[in-house]
Amino acid sequence: MGAEGSIREDATPERFQRPGFVRLTASDRPGVAQPVPERDIPPQPWRRIVWGAFAVFVLLLAAWEGYWRGFGATPGYRNSDGAWAEQRRRLDAGEGAATVLIGSSRILFDVQLDDWEAIAGERPIQLALEGTSSVPVLEDLAADPAFTGRLVIGVAPELFFSGFAYRGEAIAHYHQQTPSQRSGHWLSKRLLEPPFAFYDPDFALPTVVLRQGWPLRAGMQRDSPVRKLMEQAADRDTHIWRKVETDADYRALARSIWLERLHGPPPPMVDTPAKLHAVIEAQLGRAVKAVATLRARGVRMVFVRPPSNGEYYAFEQKLLPRAATWDVLLRRTGVPGVHFEDHPQLQGYELPEWSHLTHADARRYTAALAPLVVAEFERQEAARSRLASAAGQR
Repeated sequence: MGAEGSIREDATPERFQRPGFVRLTASDRPGVAQPVPERDIPPQPWRRIVWGAFAVFVLLLAAWEGYWRGFGATPGYRNSDGAWAEQRRRLDAGEGAATVLIGSSRILFDVQLDDWEAIAGERPIQLALEGTSSVPVLEDLAADPAFTGRLVIGVAPELFFSGFAYRGEAIAHYHQQTPSQRSGHWLSKRLLEPPFAFYDPDFALPTVVLRQGWPLRAGMQRDSPVRKLMEQAADRDTHIWRKVETDADYRALARSIWLERLHGPPPPMVDTPAKLHAVIEAQLGRAVKAVATLRARGVRMVFVRPPSNGEYYAFEQKLLPRAATWDVLLRRTGVPGVHFEDHPQLQGYELPEWSHLTHADARRYTAALAPLVVAEFERQEAARSRLASAAGQR
């Protein structure tokens, strides 16, 4: 017992020595206040690691870019809120007397700025927003005394008379855009958008993952987001993506997404005839008020109803017939309108997915539409001159 006890008393317990790459803990520093954790980093060939990681990044980036180019994508500009705000600011920078296009995707896709400029002698400012009623932009321009020019107002019945504004946040973005957001858009537009085809929201990895055919839980319905349909230039000059025109499978996909929306259950705000009528009246009231403000400032305006056909046109005719929407809009606002059904030169075009023209037909349509709109502007200007002359003679 004594010998054993002396061994225990004289033996010095050895502390556990952690390897250098393991972070020290409180037990390794008894009686010492806890400092920032220490962790030794073992020597590594860091230069080779960095260059190796960079090489893997470049290979993956090239593979992703190559995949989407093979799918049919080409480099172009993003239809971002920053891009819209950039064009909107042109009215604040001395172009307040310009011709401005507002509306939804039909005005955005179907009016080609080069062809309009060749006929009218002026390149319009493109402020149309896909999936969005033109009423919010109409109200924004009405509230801006800097705008005194000419206004082409696109009317897609489903959107205009419902007030739906998928891209409505673009207006708030223009008014609230921060310096960092401006610089981010500037860098994106000059460094990323021109060279890369994959740099499109529809090709983002999280978006691609979400739209895979995952099984649905009980009670859920699949909601297919609208796929890429457009190609856009630096000043938002836009046309339909060539793949929609030439790829039968992709065109069928685009049509199936429209059918899913057109024949799905209506939103609660318009699920009865009474509710639908109330919504239409509200949008008409907003439009009438905005038009009155713009007219008092001397702005000349023309409403335009671009073509649609197939299932989309049938839906519009059933839910939002012309007599209850378009005709009422023109009567209450007193603004002239150009409806594709009233002009043979605005008919007979190809709309691959029932809602937007092919690029070639969009150019032909623009060449036919621009003279009609310019003539309406000239009539309004002549009438205003006559009124001013009559007032001066009194």
